[in-house]
Amino acid sequence: MPALHLFGWATSALFFFYAWILRVAPSVMIDEMMRDLGVGGAVIGHLSAVYFFGYAGSQVPIGMLIDRFGPRRLMTLAALGCVAGCAIFALSPGISGVVVGRFVIGAAAAFSLVGAMAVAGLWFPARRFALLSGLAMMMGMLGAMVGQAPFRLVVEALDWRGAVFALAIGGLVVAIAVWATVRDRPREARSSAPMLAGLARVARSRQTWLIAIAGLGTTGPLLGFAGLWGVPYFVTTLGIDRTAAASITSTMFLGWAVGAPLIGWASDRIGRRRSPFIVGLAICIVTMSAILYVPDLSVPSLMALCFLCGFGGASQIVGFAAARENNPPALSATAIGVVNGLVTGAGALFQPLLGWLLDLNWKGEMVAGARIYDPSAYRIALSAVIVGCVVGFLCALAMRETYCRPSDQQ
Repeated sequence: MPALHLFGWATSALFFFYAWILRVAPSVMIDEMMRDLGVGGAVIGHLSAVYFFGYAGSQVPIGMLIDRFGPRRLMTLAALGCVAGCAIFALSPGISGVVVGRFVIGAAAAFSLVGAMAVAGLWFPARRFALLSGLAMMMGMLGAMVGQAPFRLVVEALDWRGAVFALAIGGLVVAIAVWATVRDRPREARSSAPMLAGLARVARSRQTWLIAIAGLGTTGPLLGFAGLWGVPYFVTTLGIDRTAAASITSTMFLGWAVGAPLIGWASDRIGRRRSPFIVGLAICIVTMSAILYVPDLSVPSLMALCFLCGFGGASQIVGFAAARENNPPALSATAIGVVNGLVTGAGALFQPLLGWLLDLNWKGEMVAGARIYDPSAYRIALSAVIVGCVVGFLCALAMRETYCRPSDQQ
């Protein structure tokens, strides 16, 4: 049975890997989508962000449902929901259907990380929670890397609709694997309190909101920059093709992939949650500022900065552990859902905000039906990401240190 629990955690992490491919896929097919759908940057930003409206908006009910019913059936149905969303996205001839498909994908993929953390919390010792959560995050970042330059090759081979339809097939594989390996906790060990009462208890905690906003600060560079607008920014400022630009932004996901398990392990080892969060956000502020404002950086230098920014952002992983430790054990998935809802809300906030700022500073240039933004427009827009990091840093400073001890509340 312990081996089955390990496989269950691994397939839950695989779901998060798949969810991240879905999350970043629009960043490498922006031009094709703008031409095919006849829209500009703001619309594409909103289209990409619809994923996060579905994802972030589902986090709180998902946490409550997992606390009450367990992850197995819910995660299996969610993976099938991703399949349906991809099919709608790929087959819709106009923007309305594409938006609906994107929303369905986001709402279904929302079960992935909370589910993986729930499985880790159910079947493994508390002292391993941050490490296992970090490893799940690493899987997500590897998915993000696959969703950049490698997925761009799929888009070039199949066109963007065919590539999205291929992702639907991957969702079927995930659904089968989750059903075969994930197991729920015994019924008597699940939360018996009214779900809304549990949510209210989590939401009343000041620490929950400080942790969530600090996590949002770490996610801005990942979702707003690397997840959508970083690729066209590097194409414009460096004069390189989209595949090469995606290779640069993918190093930010690599930094997260490396940093998440290492920071989770270190946090468990030193018995601290707050200080890794503070240091990570400081790294994000410094590196994003250098990426945008230091002139004439070479490609290797930009890759190193993106990697360091991702590594610093991976400190977000200790926030989930801190949220769990600041709330009753029976409400751990609810607490994680609340935090993850605001954290991933960074995509819903930053992606359309940056698109709107780009359109606001657009000089009217178009090439092959797609809007072209100059470097100054990108730098003005992307400065919003740095502001988000600063706000997150201030919230991390105000967090209470849990010393990695679970809450004694019932």
